[in-house]
Amino acid sequence: MTTYRIAEAAELLGVSDDTVRRWIDQGRLSAAQESGRLSVDGAELAALAESLAGSSDSEGLRTSSARNRLPGIVVAVKKDTVMAQVELICGPHRVVSLMSADAADQLGLVPGARATASIKSTNVVVERA
Repeated sequence: MTTYRIAEAAELLGVSDDTVRRWIDQGRLSAAQESGRLSVDGAELAALAESLAGSSDSEGLRTSSARNRLPGIVVAVKKDTVMAQVELICGPHRVVSLMSADAADQLGLVPGARATASIKSTNVVVERA
């Protein structure tokens, strides 16, 4: 039987650890103590992931056709009147995105902000949770 720790389950579902814990408390997902830590059954996690993928009740999950999603932190934003260059550090990766200055302002992209780089083909889309 495959099991996942809370942090691993959250990463697989694309939600926070707190969301997984809340789902456990609500009975939406069950957990058991394993080596002193809470763990979630892999088959049950897979079933929840399938139900979330097809529902509008995804609580924090974003829908996008981009599958290469890198969560990270904004480390630099260079703007002029029209365009912005946004630099993120996503784990070991440095990702740079060019977007309109208006988009960067609307997303609140400033150094220190959490953001996710969604990469599809030659375009990088930056999102804020």
